[in-house]
Amino acid sequence: MKEYAVGRIQVESSFVRYNPDNKPLCLIEHSQEELKFNDRVQKDLEKAPLERKLILIKNIKNYGFAEGNNIAIKYAMTFLKPDHILLLNNDTIVDPDFLDELVQTAETDLNIGVLGPTIYDYNPPRGLQSTGSKILWNHGDAINLTYEADVKAGIPKEVDAVTGCALLAKSEVFKKIGGLNNNYFAYFEEIEWCVRARKAMYKIVYVPQGIIWHKGGATSSKITGFAVYHHTRNRFWFMKQHASDKQYLIFLVYFLGFKFFSFVGWALLHKNKPLLVSFIKGVKDGILAHG
Repeated sequence: MKEYAVGRIQVESSFVRYNPDNKPLCLIEHSQEELKFNDRVQKDLEKAPLERKLILIKNIKNYGFAEGNNIAIKYAMTFLKPDHILLLNNDTIVDPDFLDELVQTAETDLNIGVLGPTIYDYNPPRGLQSTGSKILWNHGDAINLTYEADVKAGIPKEVDAVTGCALLAKSEVFKKIGGLNNNYFAYFEEIEWCVRARKAMYKIVYVPQGIIWHKGGATSSKITGFAVYHHTRNRFWFMKQHASDKQYLIFLVYFLGFKFFSFVGWALLHKNKPLLVSFIKGVKDGILAHG
C-alpha cells in the first residue's frame, strides 16, 4: 500500500488504466494505540488534502471481516462524520458512477438504510454474481439473486439483504443498531446485520445502475476449511438469533437430515479430510456455542 501511494506499484487490470498523475497519495497511518488520542488523529487528518487521502489503520491482529470493518466504521464516524458508510472488498473493481447511483437512491427515501449494487464476476465470462440476497429461512441460508430482468428494468427494489463486498449504509443505521457482529468473524455477518436493519424498519435496496466487478474468495480461499467452518457455524448462530421457533426446527431437520450427510458423503468420496473436519467443527460450534 505504501509503494502504491508513492506511485511505485502500477495497477494491473483489464478494467482500468494506471494513472500516475494522481500520485503521490497522502498516506496516513494509525496504530490501534494511536487511535486512543483523538486530538492527534484529528490533526493528522486536517493536514492531508481531501481528495488524496489514504488512511491505513494498523490492527495488532486479524480481527476478521466483521470487526475489521467495525474498527474502520468507528474511525469514520468519529473523525470524518460521513452521511454514508461504504463497505467495499479489496478484490473489486467499480464503475465510476456506482457510488453516485447508490447515494442518489438512498436520498430518495428516508426509510432506505442499506443499499447494494449490481455485482458481476471479475473474471470472464463476467456472469451476474448478485442483484441482492434472499434469505431462505427454512434452510438457514442466504442466496445471491441473479435476475437479469432486474438489471435491465433499472428500477431499485427491496431485497432481504445485500452482500458485504459492496454495501452502502446511512451512518444513522450504524448509530441505531450498532456494527457487524464481531463474533461471526467472517461470513453471514452482513446478512445478520441487514436483518437487524430491517427489524429497525429500514429498507434494504438493490440498485441496478450501480455496477461493480468482484473476484470473490480472493483471500479466504487461500486458507483450507476457513470458509466451510465459518459459514457452517454462523448459519446456526444466525438462525438461533433471528429465526422463529418453527423456522429453526425446520432448519434443523433439513440440515441434520440432509445437508450434513450430503456434505460428509462428498468429503469422504473426494477424500478431503481437512474440509470434513472443518465442517464437523462448524456444526458442533454452531450448535453448542452462541454468537
